[in-house]
Amino acid sequence: MPERLVIIGGDAAGMTAATNARRMKAADALEIVAFERSDWISFSACGEPYYVSGEVMPFERLLVRSVEDFARGGITVHKRHEVTAIDLGARSVTVRDHAGERDLTVEYDHLVYATGARARRLPIEGYDLAGVHEMHVLDDALAVRAIVEAGPKRVVVVGGGFVGIEMAEAFHVNGIETTVVTSGAGLLDGAFDDDFSERITEAVRALGIRVLTGQRVECLHGEGGRVTSVGCEEQAIPADVVLFAAGTVPNVELARGAGLRIGESGGVWVDGHMRTSAAGVYAAGDCAESTHRISGQPVNLHLGTLANRQGRVAGFNIGGGDEVFPGVLGTAITKCLDLEIARTGLTEVEARAAGFDAVAVTFESPTKAGYWPSSTRMSVKAIGDRTSRRLLGVQIAGGPTAGKRVDAMAVALWAEMTVDDFLNADLAYAPPFSGVWDPMATAARLLQSALDRPEPSRAR
Repeated sequence: MPERLVIIGGDAAGMTAATNARRMKAADALEIVAFERSDWISFSACGEPYYVSGEVMPFERLLVRSVEDFARGGITVHKRHEVTAIDLGARSVTVRDHAGERDLTVEYDHLVYATGARARRLPIEGYDLAGVHEMHVLDDALAVRAIVEAGPKRVVVVGGGFVGIEMAEAFHVNGIETTVVTSGAGLLDGAFDDDFSERITEAVRALGIRVLTGQRVECLHGEGGRVTSVGCEEQAIPADVVLFAAGTVPNVELARGAGLRIGESGGVWVDGHMRTSAAGVYAAGDCAESTHRISGQPVNLHLGTLANRQGRVAGFNIGGGDEVFPGVLGTAITKCLDLEIARTGLTEVEARAAGFDAVAVTFESPTKAGYWPSSTRMSVKAIGDRTSRRLLGVQIAGGPTAGKRVDAMAVALWAEMTVDDFLNADLAYAPPFSGVWDPMATAARLLQSALDRPEPSRAR
């Protein structure tokens, strides 16, 4: 009789784990059953803002694989089936079949906890008014796209993170007057240093999107059950639609109720093999904890790349492999119209908090040879460690082709390269692509000069 693998959650981490476990073991050795509480499995959440904007159509293009696709690979997926309890002693889960209105008990030999994350809901009055939406799951994207097609005049986006910026772009390109409200000092506050966040904020404003910083939403006003404005301190911002993009939090309640260990970051604790504190139980994706490769500190990041990689390691090990998840750098990228924004590694603030003697340089550079007709400007902030001379992080904002340069620095950070190592890296050059000094090489050159200077406190 085959062993049974139960997957809780039918998106990136869970279904990647299922697929890799199947590659390792055939159906006669391992039965794989996945339970997903919604109507959607294996979809691209990262593509949702671009469906709302109209750039990706129809919405089915966001669906990666179907129930039938998985069935052909020997993986059974049940939609609208919600796992409501885990019994670690009995190695079983209780499942609510919402369509059949019944409860099931399913035993497992191996379990993957891949419940993802949910939108952070702010405790403010008026959240239930018509016209107020969140942006997280595919149903949210479908609802908001329908609103865009109805032609609202004014939208307020609450939240200045990655999704907030992407949704502001989605409304703006549809000709809707858009205001972004954030309680932070600037857009992407925290993910970027304050000085760089200010640059990003001003660049987004220059695109024609209104940005209000340091503003905390206190309530929502409405008439006839529909939202009419957003209340911030002493002002009311008119709005036909309010979109909350105030971040996400890991879904760990089910894990906590079962007695699984929750890590310092708020995600489910896992070891390098993606095993939780309970025998036979693995966790992966937005709900799971990771370790930052540079700081060594526990982090809980909500990125599609991370979910897929963690799911792969979990599935591989369940199938009999022996692979260790090596950690994360927090590499992320987004855009707003022609403005590309990216980061990897540690910010200056994070580096100092982690105990590094951080040195930072900030500069501007052309994206291509300065004389090339389509060349635009980009801002770069790079951070290194004075003691080890190791590269620690980079932040980028600029025109087309600026953002993906973050990948070169991400590889350098992954390989623990020093500033001196990277300065001599053989990067490609031709005028349509870069100046003779690529901006990432310039970052290393300026960091080298800064590291070679005496510390300010020791200067004569």
